[in-house]
Amino acid sequence: MSSKARVLLVDDDVSLLKLLTIRLMANNYEVTTANSALQALSELQQQTFDVVLTDLRMDDIDGLQLAEQIQQLYPSLPVVMMTAHGSIPDAVRATKQGIFAFLTKPIDKDELIDTLAKAVRLHGQGQSQGQQASHSYIVTRSASMYHLLEQVRMVGATDVNVLISGASGTGKELLARAVHESSAVSGGPFVAINCGAVPAELLESQLFGHKKGSFTGATTDHVGLFSEAQNGTLFLDEIGDMPLNLQVKLLRVLQEKKIRPVGHSEEIPVNVRVVSATHKDLPAAIRDNSFREDLYYRLNVVNLRLPALSERREDISLLAHHFCEQIAARQQQGVKRFSDDAMDLLLRHDWPGNIRQLQNVVEQVVALSPGVLISAQQVAMALQCELEASSPIALNEAKRQFERQYLINVLKMVDGNVAQAAKLAKRNRSDFYKLIKKHDIDVEQFSR
Repeated sequence: MSSKARVLLVDDDVSLLKLLTIRLMANNYEVTTANSALQALSELQQQTFDVVLTDLRMDDIDGLQLAEQIQQLYPSLPVVMMTAHGSIPDAVRATKQGIFAFLTKPIDKDELIDTLAKAVRLHGQGQSQGQQASHSYIVTRSASMYHLLEQVRMVGATDVNVLISGASGTGKELLARAVHESSAVSGGPFVAINCGAVPAELLESQLFGHKKGSFTGATTDHVGLFSEAQNGTLFLDEIGDMPLNLQVKLLRVLQEKKIRPVGHSEEIPVNVRVVSATHKDLPAAIRDNSFREDLYYRLNVVNLRLPALSERREDISLLAHHFCEQIAARQQQGVKRFSDDAMDLLLRHDWPGNIRQLQNVVEQVVALSPGVLISAQQVAMALQCELEASSPIALNEAKRQFERQYLINVLKMVDGNVAQAAKLAKRNRSDFYKLIKKHDIDVEQFSR
């Protein structure tokens, strides 16, 4: 990997792109160019950068609109804006929007190099590569994951509560560990509990502890997980499954930094970083009164969203090989590998169970493969076993899921252009809009 800082240079003036590329390369930068905002967004999806240097005035999408999309997708990536139309209103808008710096054309060479150096220094050049080393159990080469790990690095330096959202099997506990390791309490304990796996009547005792004799079966004193996590991190997985009465008590603990074990009359001070996670839609749970809004805002100071495995397909082969290596080390045998056809099956699968499902499939095929090479037939059989093991759903629900996913796939293919999507689906535009509305699909998310 290159030790040079990586710049994404965006301008619809081809001659200026060439000139600035030469200038930046002479100052030891690695440069990727894009002659439009759309091309820039495409490059950002495929690789990581340390800074974006973009023109303000462009034909398709202007620099401020591009910067807004970058901040939504990659919030820790600094953007430096250039313009030949420098004006106070533009500069004020750019500054308010969080633009790192605003440079007026003709660009002063020294000011440009100084500004980029400062942006790279504050952003942390090479962090996307370093994150993988510092969190060696997170295996990825995905740009979206690199940017997520950069957010982890930044939030780790604070003491705010973090809520991790993502589908089941995406690795929320691993990300919580990464937050812990990046924090000031990394030398302390990391304690985890799945709130949905503990009976409601026992969860309070598990979290806060209890005094001997405080309830039937309490034959000894019990130290709760908050106390075990003192000066460290407590990870509350599946926080959306916590009973309402306990949510009130958790909110009080977060506010006052004190716990009261069951059966105790005195409160005990605690110093614990809380990281929580859920696969549920908590705003929806708030609306149906199954989750407290005040607790949600207390937990969700920073939200980290883990992408599904289908959103980071470049990691499938990497993870599959990683699991093969883990199995080989555990069983003290040679590493088995996938045939090209077998890997193609893995890459084309949707993985509704995400990384956990991929790991299960790899475990199966490695165990049942007699030779060193895993065949496509073995993978197909393992995927079929996974399919049969999952609970069947009603036919109407299966149709609904298929129709929704079909619409999403078509919209992705045409970057959210509804007219083109309707044409591909061989439906008129009016009917296609009705289907989009029926499935509550946000077309804007597919616009690139």
